[in-house]
Amino acid sequence: MNSQQLIDLGFAGSVLKHVFPQLQRMSAEGLSSRQMAGQLKRVLHHPHNFLNDAHFKELARALVTGKPEVLFKERTEAAPWMQWGRGLEPEAVQQMARACRLPISFRGALMPDAHTGYGLPIGGVLATRQAVIPYAVGVDIACRMKLSVLDMPLASLSQRQRELVSALEEETAFGVGANFSSHPREHAVLDDDWEVVPVTKMSRDKARNQLGSSGGGNHFAEFGELVLDEPQLGLEAGRYLAILTHSGSRGTGMAVANHYSKLAMDLHPELPKDLSHLAWLDLASEAGQEYWHAMELMGRYASANHDCIHREVANHLGAEIIAGVENHHNFAWKETHFGEEVVVHRKGATPAGPGVLGIIPGSMASPAFVVRGRGNPDSLRSASHGAGRVMSRTKALQRFTWAEVKKQLDRAGVTLISSGLDEVPGVYKDIHEVMAAQQDLVEVLGVFHPRLVKMAPPGGRGRKRR
Repeated sequence: MNSQQLIDLGFAGSVLKHVFPQLQRMSAEGLSSRQMAGQLKRVLHHPHNFLNDAHFKELARALVTGKPEVLFKERTEAAPWMQWGRGLEPEAVQQMARACRLPISFRGALMPDAHTGYGLPIGGVLATRQAVIPYAVGVDIACRMKLSVLDMPLASLSQRQRELVSALEEETAFGVGANFSSHPREHAVLDDDWEVVPVTKMSRDKARNQLGSSGGGNHFAEFGELVLDEPQLGLEAGRYLAILTHSGSRGTGMAVANHYSKLAMDLHPELPKDLSHLAWLDLASEAGQEYWHAMELMGRYASANHDCIHREVANHLGAEIIAGVENHHNFAWKETHFGEEVVVHRKGATPAGPGVLGIIPGSMASPAFVVRGRGNPDSLRSASHGAGRVMSRTKALQRFTWAEVKKQLDRAGVTLISSGLDEVPGVYKDIHEVMAAQQDLVEVLGVFHPRLVKMAPPGGRGRKRR
């Protein structure tokens, strides 16, 4: 490749002296002209990714320092947004307002379970034009809910409690590092293209081992009683035994989130500190397309995690799944709102389009609700993803004792298999108040009452299943 060809690729003449040594090296390594051009374009378009690269660091530094300063251009008028619920954390409200200052923002909505997050608040919904914000999707990409109704008598909750507990203990794994490495689960998602981006290619083995497991924090698996006052989900009105789970895309999803969040922040050094976590990737760019494909893969992977848990638990019990519902709540979708195609980020928010089914949980001692979306346009067809926290994990550990929590769980008829003290009922808002604040967003179809609850053990460290 000559100087003109390099300039045609987009390199300024002042940096060519850093390019030629790399051309010689790549040629000696047997790369074709096309391969060399592809590698150089990646450095050109994303120099921040190569600042510490053994070969390209000098070129990358020249590209970064030689770029003119880009100034942040705030919207002259903030994008419109609406809020549901009262008494929300002031910082969460401010985070929503700040997000609507971005030049790419179209509209926003704040759900009644909202609390402070990174960049966008948990419970924040943000529609953008032709851009995706990794931190507005969240670290646990495609975290989701899944409920399955089993063909077992409701009386099994008491009569076969030991077997139900055993099923959760043997067929699920919770916490950081939890996996099934000795006997990996099988699922068609492993046949997907995991080489879609380097980070998923490198994480495929971890994803295989963690398939069917759940993380720490507020992830759970629980048996309970589903009450349907009217025929719903293809079932008659009545009371049913069901399993409800909450988990996401595990370590691979976090790796994708961390990589592309950092890349987005590197590409937008002009953003002020209070907006830095809202750095975006242009969907027309290579990086934007990479993230989008990786995010969608993580969506399928998170769904597969739930499929494996429910399948293995049902098989353990010799039961059949006769009905169910599920939904993501940390994801981005391409949708049309107010006549324009936009990217809708729901960070801790449930899709609630017309007729769309979803699940909104409370806490281990309060019900979850099976809902149907009303398609409210002002909320960007969204609803809350749960009750929402009212205190940090540190404060929870200082505030509560297991003695008082056990009394509360006994009153609610809940048997706790494992959990940390930072996930007890008192750390959450009253789910009934949250649901009352969003009656214009969703219609309640059924109520699930938890009875046997399993979460990550204290400390959040998981264990391998043998």
